[in-house]
This record gives sequence, structure tokens and C-alpha cells, in this order.
Amino acid sequence: MNYRQVVVLAVVVITLLSITAGCGSKRSPSSEPTPAPTPAPGPAQQAIPGPTPNAVPAPAPTLPTPTIPTPKKPTPSQSAVPNKKEQARNMHRLSQPNAKQPSPFPSSIAVIVNKFIYLPSTYTPNDLVYPDVQFLSNEQTEKRKMRKEAAEALERLFAGARKDGVYLSGVSAYRSYSTQQWLFQHYVNRDGYEAATKYSAIPGTSEHQTGLAIDVSGEDGKCAASSCFADTKEAKWLSKHSAEYGFIVRYPKGKENITGYKYEPWHIRYVGPVAMATEIRDRGITLEEFFEVAPVMVK
Repeated sequence: MNYRQVVVLAVVVITLLSITAGCGSKRSPSSEPTPAPTPAPGPAQQAIPGPTPNAVPAPAPTLPTPTIPTPKKPTPSQSAVPNKKEQARNMHRLSQPNAKQPSPFPSSIAVIVNKFIYLPSTYTPNDLVYPDVQFLSNEQTEKRKMRKEAAEALERLFAGARKDGVYLSGVSAYRSYSTQQWLFQHYVNRDGYEAATKYSAIPGTSEHQTGLAIDVSGEDGKCAASSCFADTKEAKWLSKHSAEYGFIVRYPKGKENITGYKYEPWHIRYVGPVAMATEIRDRGITLEEFFEVAPVMVK
């Protein structure tokens, strides 16, 4: 076999080997196994994402600040608590007009005492003091005493009068039940019962027992507790200015059928608030009319 033949033979062998190798590498599509499908993850199998490295947490949402409405101040008609003036009126209204009744609050500064509203025989104020003012009598007796608040107001009243050139003296202030009892009996013996009741109080019905009232005169004592006091400059000053210190003329002229007593320009009564005393003076009314209680209606 020559060289040419050897080469041809070699080429043929190589060609056959190449064909054989290509057929052996191809597989049938059906011969390759089909992979099993991956089941879908259930609720328990779902992956929970882990925290993102270096992640900045989102800020919490800002909630609106609730607006709290400001409560409105109740008007007098809306308020369940009556004002002081109404409380005092309710305290003094009589459940049985023209029937004698004990005072429910004898120690109140605003207490009314008259022929129908009386104080207990055992009542004695627990804050009686001696006001630092001039009295006609220098003796330290009970009639020079007043309740502390009234006494301090009286001192201011006397000082105010002095500035206006009016000089006052005290005549009689506090009077106990027993003292009033003796005094009333004295007037009854002298003038008779009916006459005595027009200018003197039955025991228990005297304002002097409250420690809030006082009879006043001029410095010299002329016309003390007498009708002629009405024409004095002292009486005129008291009528005009006593309200500025919380006092009123308790038994004014022309009001006898309401108060039950004749006109007494010397008898002043401490009622407390200057506004209250001023209203009573300016309206020309009595304490009974101010508190809207039954008038005494004395004939």
C-alpha cells in the first residue's frame, strides 16, 4: 500500500470516528428525567424578611393633638349655686308669714332679728370685743362690746366722721337676753305693754343681742336715743355716710309698718358688705325689704 492510499485510509477512519462520537452524545428528550415541581410555600413556610442592615426605622406617624373645649362660665340662670344675696334671702324667708320663728342662723352677719324672727335666749356671740371708740360711759360693761368685725368697722366709721368734723359717742351696743328682759320689763312697768313694744324689743327680738347694732349720739350725749337726735349733724352724717362702712340706719322714717319700730336715727346696724349697705341706703329700703321677708305690719 502506497503512501497515497495510507493517507486516504486514515482520513476515512477519522471521519467514521467523528460520526460515531456525535451520535453517542445526543439523547432523546424523553429519556431525560423531569424534575419534581417545587411546592408553593404555605403560610407557615413563607420567609420572614430579616432586618435590612443599617436600616433607619421610619418615624412614628404624628397624631393630631386633641382640642379640649374650654368650659363656658355658667350664667346666673345656669348656676346651681345661688349668689350670696340670694342665699341670704332664702335664709331669711319665712315659711309662715307673720308667725314667730327662731332665726336659723343667729351668728350670721346678715341675720334678721325682728318681732317675728327671734334669737335663742341662750345665744351669745363668741367674738365680742371692745371697739376702740368713745362711749358716753367709761365703764367696761357689756353694752360697750360688739362682734369683732363690727367693732373694727365702727372704729373706721368714727374715724371717718372725725375727718369730717363730726364727733360721735357710743351709747349702747351689745345687750344680753337677760339684760333686755330686765329693760323691757322696766318700760312695761313705766308705759304699759303696748306702748313699750313700739320702742323696746321683747327679749330675744332685740338686734342688740346680735352684737352687730349700736345706738350712737353726739360727743356731748345730747339727744341720745331721743327723737331730737334726728335734727343733729351727727344723725345727718350717719344717714349719709354709715353705708360706706357697712352700716345702715336700721329703723328708717316711714317704715314703721315694716320694721315694727318707730324711726330711730341713732340705731345703726352692721350688715357687712359696703355694696349691700349702700344699696339699702340708696333705695331707701329696710333690711326686711332687701331680703324680701314678711313685713311686721304693726298698726
